[in-house]
Amino acid sequence: QVQLVESGGGLVQPGGSLRLSCSASGIIFSMSIMDWYRQAPGKQRELVARIFSGGSTDYANFVKDRFTIARDNAKNTVFLQMNNLKPEDTAIYYCATGHFWGQGTQVTVSS
Repeated sequence: QVQLVESGGGLVQPGGSLRLSCSASGIIFSMSIMDWYRQAPGKQRELVARIFSGGSTDYANFVKDRFTIARDNAKNTVFLQMNNLKPEDTAIYYCATGHFWGQGTQVTVSS
């Protein structure tokens, strides 16, 4: 049974930082492409960042130079370090691999 469990969301002021974590089980994590998506109210879900099994990464243009995706294969965990957060980053952030999704974690950027 595949499980993806996100954590680390919360309320942060503009310019602040958060680190999201996603703990995975039921997959061969080290061989899996891991994604972070987000969905803001009234908007479609969009890909934020992707990390491949070898460690290479891809980012959406709107988060380049602000967000960093990383993985710890020993802990079956993928991270999303988010810096210089903006109000438009407010969304539910989801961890995903293949067609499996986590439950999401809310990130709210507001003063």
